Amino acid sequence: MVGRVICGDVLEPEGPVCMPDGNIYLVEMSKNRSCVSMVDAKGKRHEIGRPGGRPNGLTIDGDGNLWIAGGNNETLVSMAQNGDIIAEYTGPDGDPFLWPNDLAFGPNGLLYMTDSGILPDEFIDGQSIRKDYKTCPFNGRVFEIDPKTGKIIRVIDKDLKFTNGIAFDSNDKLYVNETITGNVYCYDIFSEPSINKEVFGNVIDGTPESFVGPDGMAFGSDGYLYCAVFGQGNITVLGLNGEVVNRIKTNGQRPTNIAFLEHQECKAVITDLGRCEIEELQLKCSGQRLHKPLVRKIK
Repeated sequence: MVGRVICGDVLEPEGPVCMPDGNIYLVEMSKNRSCVSMVDAKGKRHEIGRPGGRPNGLTIDGDGNLWIAGGNNETLVSMAQNGDIIAEYTGPDGDPFLWPNDLAFGPNGLLYMTDSGILPDEFIDGQSIRKDYKTCPFNGRVFEIDPKTGKIIRVIDKDLKFTNGIAFDSNDKLYVNETITGNVYCYDIFSEPSINKEVFGNVIDGTPESFVGPDGMAFGSDGYLYCAVFGQGNITVLGLNGEVVNRIKTNGQRPTNIAFLEHQECKAVITDLGRCEIEELQLKCSGQRLHKPLVRKIK
């Protein structure tokens, strides 16, 4: 065992959001729950609400409202901390979301969301992944969304092979990973006249035969990118130039995400799908400050 288990009563957990009071919000993807939950500072789980569908990703805005990737019929959902649904968005007209996956607010107050590019029911059954995952068709996309209206402002990228984790660095560059290839891409979304994209790094170790690839990720205060690698059983750390500088072993082989604690320094939590737990890791740095814009007040 590498990390301290904070809670072992979460079913297929993803999308941890750490709060200043020590509480942790997350989604539980299992069909037995399909909910947003909160684990308090004592490690006790509380169900918050059910957005419908298979919730996959989670973030929070400056009003304290939660944003869920993966509501009913693959939607984007805004939810109050009491579980009330505030808004639900379906995606572009005639080209709806397929698999809303992960979320991050940008420095401009807009919401950025990855879409894995395939319907969940066509790709996964419980924890079993289809055998032709390397060659099946994907249209992975990255959306820029106005959270006040749900309007798609731009499609940052498309035709990616299972778009997954997303994060901003301290220089306002956007990072998105691609699970099938293991690549992490860097986008200068504020460049003119067009978006500048480059391969930043790759997190897969060797040539695994089973399903392995990057999932949720977060930047540390050291400027390094900490990426949960599903199927590889570690947090792979990419340095300032995209090189692998460390691989931190996790309790299980299927970590889905990482989030730095806000109430304690140099600690992060990992969600693990296979072990159905949240574990805590001691690290050498704290997390980079996240963007949490004001969107709307709960009436």
